[in-house]
Amino acid sequence: MIRRSGLLVPLFSLRSSRSWGIGEFSDLPVFASWLRAAGQALVQILPITELPETETSPYSALTAMALDPIFITLNDLEDFAAVGGEANLTAADGETLEGLRAKPRIRHREIRALKQRCLRRAFQHFQTSESVRDSARSHRFAAFCHDHRGWLDHYALFKALRLESAGRPWREWPEPLARRVAHALSLARARLGQEIAYQQYVQWIACEQWQAARLAAQPLQVFGDVPFMISGDSPDVWTRQAEFRFDGTVGVPPDAFSATGQDWGLPPWRWEVMAANDFTWMRARAARTAQLFDGFRLDHLVGLYRIYVRPLNHGIAPFFTPADEPTQVRLGEALVRCYLNSAAEIVAEDLGVVPDFVRDSLRRLQLPGCKVFRWEREWSKPSQPFIDPANYPDASMATTGTHDTEPLVIWWQSLSPLDQQQVLAIPTIARRRLTGSAAPESPIDAMVRAVLDARSALTILPLQDVFGWTDRINTPASVNDDNWSWVLPWPVDRWLDHPDLAARAVQLAAWTREAER
Repeated sequence: MIRRSGLLVPLFSLRSSRSWGIGEFSDLPVFASWLRAAGQALVQILPITELPETETSPYSALTAMALDPIFITLNDLEDFAAVGGEANLTAADGETLEGLRAKPRIRHREIRALKQRCLRRAFQHFQTSESVRDSARSHRFAAFCHDHRGWLDHYALFKALRLESAGRPWREWPEPLARRVAHALSLARARLGQEIAYQQYVQWIACEQWQAARLAAQPLQVFGDVPFMISGDSPDVWTRQAEFRFDGTVGVPPDAFSATGQDWGLPPWRWEVMAANDFTWMRARAARTAQLFDGFRLDHLVGLYRIYVRPLNHGIAPFFTPADEPTQVRLGEALVRCYLNSAAEIVAEDLGVVPDFVRDSLRRLQLPGCKVFRWEREWSKPSQPFIDPANYPDASMATTGTHDTEPLVIWWQSLSPLDQQQVLAIPTIARRRLTGSAAPESPIDAMVRAVLDARSALTILPLQDVFGWTDRINTPASVNDDNWSWVLPWPVDRWLDHPDLAARAVQLAAWTREAER
């Protein structure tokens, strides 16, 4: 069994001194240099699929297929350099850029608007200097459009129509367009050809830059995350309207994060319709994700077996669909196999309220689940002792937290003295804390090392927990400007030069070697 470890950090957090207020594609290989120095084999990022203009949560995807243009590195784009690059920005845009770089948090809307203005200028140059002379780059662009036409054509047309309608949701478009009448779509393609080409160009640039970043990060592997659902106002739903229902929204029942449950505002799928076409969309989604990542986490795994629907008619109580367990098992295993057949490495996010039959199904499918240290306890025993990570199953991913949890140091401070004592009494931790005359290891470092020592084949640690930072990525069931806007306290291109960060890399590498990862 090959044992590996890596760190979890959003791409948007990996801001460098040259990026435009947010971590960009080109910042990933820069940070990979520090990760390799820290002895890590992989990095897990959050979803990078495109978001609606008003969204900041990477789990509220506009589409399952397109990359988010907000991550494009304009300074690496030939067409942007050809029109003068940063030096040729307007005074207003130059001032905006400097302000975005200085902000302590990510300003998504401002970054999107600025990058779109620059991308349109770059596209105009591409058309006048590359397309007209049938250059090698124009051939690459044409090949990309051909290879990805299965999703790109619908996506680009959707984006063009959305712009033409001043951003109105597709269900508010004229009826022939909303219902995809063939003649209306043909007229739209002819009318909006320039805008369609622009949207295809942006995706081409994003995909080329992402794949170049992955290549430059090697041998570090890059793991992604598959959002459970997508926005109702999306090209995927518009294209496959019969496969989604519009009389309710997806959510979860009450749980540890919310006493009232959560309503994600996303459209449930009609699983029986998807099954009738052999889950064509899900298979395409799995194949696309496998093109983008070496492996990935399946978000909200239980939702592949059953969806919790909150009806728009509040007179109807929320319900699960499918309703019965045998059908749920058949559905879930069919959907999971769509991803398993993609040949990428997969981990199931099986956290929260997960029925036993789902866990039994994962074992049959040999799909690893997640073991979050703080939640792995013997809950049926009186004192609910913590489970030693040395006893986690081989086929699992061990971690100290997720993008939704408070950092380890905050969680530790919230524990009762009894719980703190129980943590420190875990054999893997107790064995190490006092070694001769050495000062005892801090509780945070002790827990990090225990999870590195876990029996699990894979350990992925949130970056904040490695450093004992208190910064949070997201607080579930809340909407505010802090969620999804955290950036690292130092630009990633300076990490190897920073004495404290370099020293932590050396220490983490030593811990990883001792854990035989």
